[in-house]
Amino acid sequence: MDTANTANLKSGRIDGPAGALYINLENNNVTEGTPVLFLHSFGGSSEHWKLQLDHIRTKRQAAAFDFRGHGRSDASANANFHVEALVKDIEAVMDELGWEEVILVGHSMGGATAIAYADAHPTKVAALLMVGTPGKSDPEQSKQVMASLESEQYQMVMDDYMKKLLTNARPPTDELVMQGVQELSKPVWLQIIRGQFAYDPLPALARYTGLKMIIYSSGENKQPNALYNQAKEVPSILIDETSHWMQLDKPDEFNIVMDNFLATIDDHTAQA
Repeated sequence: MDTANTANLKSGRIDGPAGALYINLENNNVTEGTPVLFLHSFGGSSEHWKLQLDHIRTKRQAAAFDFRGHGRSDASANANFHVEALVKDIEAVMDELGWEEVILVGHSMGGATAIAYADAHPTKVAALLMVGTPGKSDPEQSKQVMASLESEQYQMVMDDYMKKLLTNARPPTDELVMQGVQELSKPVWLQIIRGQFAYDPLPALARYTGLKMIIYSSGENKQPNALYNQAKEVPSILIDETSHWMQLDKPDEFNIVMDNFLATIDDHTAQA
C-alpha cells in the first residue's frame, strides 16, 4: 500500500458527505506496515485516541477523525447518524488519505461502523480491532429504551446510562467524555441510539474474513448485547477495572494489547 502519499497532508478539515470532517493526521515519515485509522464512540472525538496516536506514530502512520456532528466536525441540519450513514464519513476520510488498505480500530459506535465499513469494502480493511462494541440488540428491550428516551424521562435515562458507562473512569476520562456528550443535542442522541439498536453487526462480522479481535471491559460481562458476549468465535481480551473508555483509563495496558494485535497482522502480511 502507498502511505507516502500522505506526506504533505496535515491535520485539518475536509469536505464530508454531511458537512466538514476534521482529521487528526500528523505525518512522521514512517511508511512501514499497514496504517491505522481510529474511530471514536458516540459523543467522542479524535481526542479519545490521543494517547494511542502518540504511541503508534513512532512505528507506523495513523490517523483519527471526528464523525459528523462530533468534535471539530460539522453536520448538516438533516444529517443522518445511523451506522450506514457514518460509513460514508470513513469513505470520505479514506479517499482523502489515499490509503489502499487500513487497520480499523473502533470504539463502541466506531466499532460498529468499522464492521459495516469492512463489510462494504473488505479489500480495504486488513484487520478489525473492536473496542467495547455493541452487538445485536434485543428488539423489545430497544423499543422500551427508545420509548423512555422519547418521553419526559429522557434526561434521567441518559444520566443513568452515562453513569453506568463511566463506572471506574479516571477523572480525566470522565471530564473528556462528558464534555463531548453534552455537546450533542437530544435529536442527535436519539438518532445515534436508534441507529445502534437497528444495526446488527453479527452477519457482517461473520462475512469479514480478515484478522479481528475484541477488547472489552469488565462491565460488558453483564451486558448480553455486548459484541464480546455474542461473537465468541472472535478472539477477545479483557482490560479490567476501567470504564467503557478503556483506552483512556488504562492507556499503557491498552497499547500493549494493540501492539500485539498489530504485530500479528504484520506477521500475517509477511507470510502472505
